[in-house]
Amino acid sequence: MPWGTIHKDTPPPVPPNLDDYDKVCAAFSWSGARIGLRGLPGRGGLNIAYEAVDRHAESGRAGAVALRCVARDDSVTTVTYGELARSTARFANVLRRLGIGRGDRVVTLLGRCPELYAVVLGTLKNTSVLCPLFSAFGPDPVAQRLRLSDARVLVTTADLYRKKAAERRDGLPGLDHVLIVGEGADELPGTLSYDTLMAGAAPRPPSACRWTGPTPSSG
Repeated sequence: MPWGTIHKDTPPPVPPNLDDYDKVCAAFSWSGARIGLRGLPGRGGLNIAYEAVDRHAESGRAGAVALRCVARDDSVTTVTYGELARSTARFANVLRRLGIGRGDRVVTLLGRCPELYAVVLGTLKNTSVLCPLFSAFGPDPVAQRLRLSDARVLVTTADLYRKKAAERRDGLPGLDHVLIVGEGADELPGTLSYDTLMAGAAPRPPSACRWTGPTPSSG
């Protein structure tokens, strides 16, 4: 089916980053895109989590809203760039304390909650590999993906873990850690509390980000 550009009569309150797709596409180059990235402070190199979060927090926008998460009951949770920079640094430190390093797979089985973004970006800060799973997957697809990805960490909720992964845990010898977001970790053998680990982790400064190379094996 043919598609076209959707034009709106009311201009946005903030100028869009992409105001003319065809013009931007025609002029695009990877070298030009690279110039627009700040790079990690002090020693260069790139980390996408730093580019997405920390550089904005450092540039006077720490109090600006980075995320608005709407729950099923329509309640809204806002997360600022400063808060997201700290929570992602905490999760990167959680991974390091658990012995998870460059290239190790971290799997999420979560809804769109604030913790999801802390895990995703914190995993990238640690130069680990993020593998997101759709929370509607059944137990067999979840187990298959955990096994094929050689996942070392699963971050999920108590309810999802019980329904999707607990009964298949014995068949996943490479899965070293299951982190439970919210309540319930104390009732599930072999799991750790995400909230407790995060509370004990330091919110390191952005310079604690690790740089990533152009391929998963480099850097």
